[in-house]
Amino acid sequence: MRLAFFGDVVGRSGREGLAEHLPRLRRQLDLEFVVVNAENAAAGFGITENTARELYAAGADCLTLGNHAWDQKEAMTYIVREPRLIRPLNYPKLAEAPGRGVELYTTDRGRRVLVTNLLGRVHMDALDDPFAAVDRELEACPLGVAVDAIIVDMHAEATSEKMAMGHFCDGRASLVVGTHTHVPTADGQILPGGTAYQTDAGACADYDSVIGNQKEEPLRRFTTRISGGRFKPAEGEATVCGLYLETDDATGLARRIEPIRIGGRLSQVVPQVERVGA
Repeated sequence: MRLAFFGDVVGRSGREGLAEHLPRLRRQLDLEFVVVNAENAAAGFGITENTARELYAAGADCLTLGNHAWDQKEAMTYIVREPRLIRPLNYPKLAEAPGRGVELYTTDRGRRVLVTNLLGRVHMDALDDPFAAVDRELEACPLGVAVDAIIVDMHAEATSEKMAMGHFCDGRASLVVGTHTHVPTADGQILPGGTAYQTDAGACADYDSVIGNQKEEPLRRFTTRISGGRFKPAEGEATVCGLYLETDDATGLARRIEPIRIGGRLSQVVPQVERVGA
């Protein structure tokens, strides 16, 4: 199966970048399923129904979230009626968080893809253990038996926590990919047990920025320690960052992982693939 994952969409620039490039990438790479992290899609903080619809129209099959899941209050009601929107799985049971942290999807070709979103705990919100949470789901829905592919979005600050999650899921998931830090890492690999891993997919954002935000306010805070206002998304042309994944049809494990970076300021990297049936 051919799949893609795209990192945090930041504001209008990120949405417009996906709208420009994703339809062509779906055709060019013959993508069967596409996941997009969208927790910064609405003006850089959270998601709304309208911004989600833009991303679905661009070609996303599923949207994942993160620590900004509820920054736009309408998301708390929208997520209840939108099964394609996934919030972090490891909210405490007492929180009674709306929506779902894991969902099983069926592609147009009849194959089943399980997607889950986890929130790290190092320098992040104090949620329940993400390792225990994902372990329950992987045990309940084994790769290659109950599903054809499993994608784990590890939304976390610490590189070590993301790497630990990759190894924890190795052999049980098709892909473990980090989000949240907005910078694409160069460590895309297939782990010994067959799970594809990358520490961070990067962001779909204007990279003439500070992790997708206009430079002035972050620079002011770093140099003066004084806030001068809210962070605002940078508005230049976005670079669309993510990764391309091929899985084995029999096992669901990874056969190939490649970076995707197109548009904007970063070097353009698009995987070269043979068309199915060509």
